[in-house]
Amino acid sequence: MGKSTFLQDFKAFAMRGNVIDMAVGVIIGGAFGKIVSSIVADLIMPAVGLLVGGVNFTDLKLTMKDATVVDGVEQAAVTLNYGNFLQATFDFIIIALAIFCFVRLISKLHRKKEEEAPAAPEPPKPSAEETLLTEIRDLLKAQADQKK
Repeated sequence: MGKSTFLQDFKAFAMRGNVIDMAVGVIIGGAFGKIVSSIVADLIMPAVGLLVGGVNFTDLKLTMKDATVVDGVEQAAVTLNYGNFLQATFDFIIIALAIFCFVRLISKLHRKKEEEAPAAPEPPKPSAEETLLTEIRDLLKAQADQKK
């Protein structure tokens, strides 16, 4: 019995609109991130590298210890790969800029929708009977205040 309640609760949780919207956003965001990373790595960074003297940023590294051969076994060099860090930093900046522009565009569209939305209708005017009763009430109240 506890098992079916757990499954029902999970199903209710998973089928709520917020969770599904978030899942779709994560999937699309991942795909968008790959596209922007490709744009940065394959289009922008080669152009930047060419401008700064034909440098491929992912190849930039500082060798801390050269490769050695010990007992016939080659040990790889110890390197600090700061070029990969620069590449990831450029990726982040461009992805953040693209998302900022997208969110800003969506915000502008929402503001336009709000501006175009019709104003709230005025409350209905009281009928002639209600207006007359209100006037009578006000007159009676004024008379009562004069007697005090």
